[in-house]
Amino acid sequence: MRHTNDLGKDPIFPLVLRLAIPTMLAQFVSVLYSIVDRMYIGAGVGSLALAGVGVCAPIVTLLSSFASLIGLGGSPIMAMRMGAGDKREAQKILNNSFFMLLVTSVLLTFGFLALKEKFLMWFGASQATFPYANTYVTIYTLGTVFALLSTGMNSFLIAQGFSGLGMVTVMLGAVLNIVLDPVFIFGFHMGVAGAAVATVLSQLASAVFVLVSLRGKRMPIRLGWSGFAKQTMRKIISFGFSPFLIIASDSILLIVLNTVLQRYGGPGEGDILVTCATIVQSYLLLITMPMSGITLGSQPVVSFNYGRGDAGRIRKAIWCITGLCVLFCSLMMVFTYTLSPFYVGMFTKDAAIRLRSVRYIKIFTAMIVPLAVQYPLVDETTALGHVRRALFCSAFRKLIYFSGLLLLPRLVSAEAAFFSEPIADILAATKTTVLFLKTFPGIVRETEMRPEFNE
Repeated sequence: MRHTNDLGKDPIFPLVLRLAIPTMLAQFVSVLYSIVDRMYIGAGVGSLALAGVGVCAPIVTLLSSFASLIGLGGSPIMAMRMGAGDKREAQKILNNSFFMLLVTSVLLTFGFLALKEKFLMWFGASQATFPYANTYVTIYTLGTVFALLSTGMNSFLIAQGFSGLGMVTVMLGAVLNIVLDPVFIFGFHMGVAGAAVATVLSQLASAVFVLVSLRGKRMPIRLGWSGFAKQTMRKIISFGFSPFLIIASDSILLIVLNTVLQRYGGPGEGDILVTCATIVQSYLLLITMPMSGITLGSQPVVSFNYGRGDAGRIRKAIWCITGLCVLFCSLMMVFTYTLSPFYVGMFTKDAAIRLRSVRYIKIFTAMIVPLAVQYPLVDETTALGHVRRALFCSAFRKLIYFSGLLLLPRLVSAEAAFFSEPIADILAATKTTVLFLKTFPGIVRETEMRPEFNE
C-alpha cells in the first residue's frame, strides 16, 4: 500500500479526515467483536448466558488495557522521533514495544487462568451465571497473545500514517468473527464456548495481518528484533501509563457496576439488571470506540508536529479532531432516541428487559456530547507528552463515576446506578475544558520555542 499521508505538510483538515475516518470505522467494526457475541448468545443461549458474558467484560477490558499501555505508549514516541527525523530511534521504539507485548501476554495468560474463578465471583457472577462466564473467559484468556498483538501493534501502523491498513487489521478480525460466531455457536452447538473460540480465531487473523504489514518493504519503520533496552521500555511505559489507567479503570468500574447491581438488586432482580447493563455497555461502546478511533487515529498528526515544533498545525489538528467528535456524538444522540429499541431487540426477546434496557441506554448516554469534548482533549494532551495532566482529567471523571456507583444505589435504588455515567460525563468535560484552555497556550509557546524534538 502506498504511503499517502505526509503528517508534516498535508493540509490539516483533509489529513485528519484521512487518518480519523478509517480508524473510526475500524473501531466501530471492532465493537462487533463483543456485540455480535452478545447478540448470538442472548438470542440463542439465553439471558443468563448473556449476563455471564457481561461479567467477563471487565477481564476483556483489563487485558486490552495492557495493549494500550504498550501500543499507545510507544506509537506517539515513534511518531515524535519520525517527526524529528530520527528513524533509528523510531525503529528501536517499535522493536521494544513488540517484545514487551509478547512477554506481557504470556504473563497475563498464566496469571488470569490461575485467578479467573475468584475474579468472576468478585466481578458480579452469580451461581446461575458463573458456568457461562467461566467457559467464555477461559477460552478468551488462552488467546491473550493474539488480542494484545493485534491491538497493540496496530497503533504503530496508524502512527506511520497507514490508517487504511489499521482499519483492515480490525475489520478483518471483526468480519471473521461475524462469520464464525454462528458456525461455532449453532453449527457446532458450542454455545458460549463457540463465541469465545470465534473471537480468538479472529484475533489470531488480525495479529498475523498487522505483523506481516509491519514487516512490509514499503513501511517507513519496519518491525525487527534488535535494540532492546530497559531505558526505552521505561519510556514507553511512562507514555502509555495514562491510557493504560484510563482503560484499566474502566474495567474496575464495570466490576463495581455489576457488583452494585447484584447487591442492591437482590436475587433474580440482580441478574436482570446485570443483563440490562450488558446491553447498555454494548451500546455505549458504539459511541466511545469510534470516538477513540477519531482521537487515536489523529494522534500521529499532533505527535509528529510536536516533534517538528509546528505549533500552528498542532492547534488546527486539535480543533478539527474535537469538532469531528462533537459531530459524531450529536448524530449518535439522534440514533439513541430513534433506533435504540431496535438495537436492544437484537439481544433479547424478553419484553421487560427490552423496555428497561432502552430506558437505561437513554440515561447512560444523556451527556455524550460533553463527553465528545473530554475524549479528544485527554487523548491529544497525551499525544503532546503531558501524560500526567491527561491522567488527572481522566481520573477525575472516573472518581465521580465511582462515587455515583457507591452512593446512588444506597440512597435511591439499584437502577439509580445508571445515572452515574451522565453525571460524571458533564462534570469531567467541564473540568477538562477549563484546564485545557488554561494550559494549552503554554504548551504552544513551549513548542514554538523548540522547533525540534529534544529528549
